[in-house]
Amino acid sequence: MKNARLKTIYNETFSGLRLFYRDTNLPGNLILNYKVGQIIQERGFTDMSSIGGGLSGNVRYLIASAHPKDLSKFNPDSAKIGHFLLGSIAYFKVLDIQKIENKTQIFLLNIPDNSISLFKNSSSNLEEEIIEKARKKFRDKFNSDLIPSLQTAEWRQRTETPLGMSINGELFFDDSKIKIEEPKRIEIDAHNKTIEVNKKPWWKIW
Repeated sequence: MKNARLKTIYNETFSGLRLFYRDTNLPGNLILNYKVGQIIQERGFTDMSSIGGGLSGNVRYLIASAHPKDLSKFNPDSAKIGHFLLGSIAYFKVLDIQKIENKTQIFLLNIPDNSISLFKNSSSNLEEEIIEKARKKFRDKFNSDLIPSLQTAEWRQRTETPLGMSINGELFFDDSKIKIEEPKRIEIDAHNKTIEVNKKPWWKIW
């Protein structure tokens, strides 16, 4: 894949990226279905909030996305809960899974549907940077107070189902069918607007 195409995909994925929250309660066998590096597909709409407080369930999906729909523009009540929505058939890369005591944070990166193979077969400095931020947010918010507006029966119903699988744990997308390629290490310099693939360390130049 040419660097120009990589720039387009990474710009689409990371430009304007924000973090969103979705808490629920899941049995242990469903939590274990998630693996770091996995690509999942959510068939339904993904309801999530821009407001982060304490965890109201045993699982928090922390979702990084650049293209959700802000529903407060259509419904003033949605502003009270920071309601954002992703359309159906959304793809995510599982970037990180963290557990503190009996609570788990699953960190998902919303990716374009035409870049599944790229994200499956690569890692990048941008991913590593947001993983560190996600881990810090989990630690910082673990003992925070719950957000009252996100404890309503309506919101809990919107966010109760697992992402990427049925309530029985059947994955909607089998990422083992993605063609395995030589792993790519991608370095993005946002300041200088450059991108490098599999850059050799300086000690290997000689």
